[in-house]
Amino acid sequence: MTSHPQARPAPWPRHAVIREVGLRDGLQSLQTIVPTAQKIAWIAAAHAAGQREIEVGSFVPARLLPQLADTAELVAFARTLPGLFVSVLVPNLRGAESAIASGADLMLVPLSASHAHSLANLRKTPDDVVAEVARIRAARDAAGSKTLIEGGVGTAFGCTIQGHVDADEVLRLLQALLDAGADRVSLADTVGYADPRAVRALFERALRIGGERFHCGHFHDTRGLGLANVLAALDTGVTRFDACLAGIGGCPHAPGASGNVASEDLAYMLASVGIDTGVDIDALLALRREVAQMLPGETLHGTLWRAGLPRTFAPAAARAAA
Repeated sequence: MTSHPQARPAPWPRHAVIREVGLRDGLQSLQTIVPTAQKIAWIAAAHAAGQREIEVGSFVPARLLPQLADTAELVAFARTLPGLFVSVLVPNLRGAESAIASGADLMLVPLSASHAHSLANLRKTPDDVVAEVARIRAARDAAGSKTLIEGGVGTAFGCTIQGHVDADEVLRLLQALLDAGADRVSLADTVGYADPRAVRALFERALRIGGERFHCGHFHDTRGLGLANVLAALDTGVTRFDACLAGIGGCPHAPGASGNVASEDLAYMLASVGIDTGVDIDALLALRREVAQMLPGETLHGTLWRAGLPRTFAPAAARAAA
């Protein structure tokens, strides 16, 4: 029997970025409305723990998401923290105009590759969203703003409403977002259908389209594969990932979906395999305890907090210096 050699993935990078999205993606799915002062304390503590990219909120009408009504105040505070890259989500041109006025570093425009999910979530078709990105780009340029535009393609691996989502359609929309003027693009497993094999295949194709403009992977841990999917994405060369402290959040159109991978679990896994994120994991675990106090009665996720760091753990940066 003849064996065929398997292609080996490229070596993992020495550094990766965790973009904290708990203040937006996490809180928008919860009933609790966290006071602005507590959110500011969260941002300050996350920055002190070494997190340098934080999505602080979303410019949507307060009547729709009262949990995020203070986004402008949070951007204003976050911009005072040295070295912090501040992002927000915007669903349309009006939200983008608010993001530009706020001085946010980046605005994420969500697009669902699932036609059914797009209509349920945004009341627009995917191609309507592409056209909106073109209008946002024109408004951004006319304002002379430096706020970057990221087009995020969600339900990239399937949809609880539509079911199958064709990979070719995902990639068509990724290219369309770039053609419409997005500075960056990303892929999201919105409902937790992805597996490592599918992630590797789709991300490799996405990188051929976007190159360095393919910016981020967004994975939910609904079926326990979030961290495994991050490793599969790392195999392709992607080095930036969204995560929520305590794994909070989910998707309102994905019944039973838990949130993103937990930030503290992701930081620990990356450090364990020798990838530095600049995050102080003990400080992040302390922040998790503070956030748990902000969210009484809400379901939190993640595993590292239960047992803590092992006695044998050494951060990636310390091992590299040894």
